[in-house]
Amino acid sequence: MTVASHIAELKKKHEHLSDMVERAQRAPGSSDQDIATLKKQKLKLKEEIERLSHA
Repeated sequence: MTVASHIAELKKKHEHLSDMVERAQRAPGSSDQDIATLKKQKLKLKEEIERLSHA
C-alpha cells in the first residue's frame, strides 16, 4: 500500500467517524462519553493523516 492510498483510506475512515459523531449528537439516547470517544478516534486519524502528509 502506498502512502497516498493509506492517507486516502484514513480520510474515508475520518469522514465515516464524522458522520457517526453527527448522528450520535442528534440521537437522544447517545451518551456524552460515546460522543467523546468517537471524537478522540477522529482526532487520532486526523493527526495520523497530517503526520503522513508531511512525511
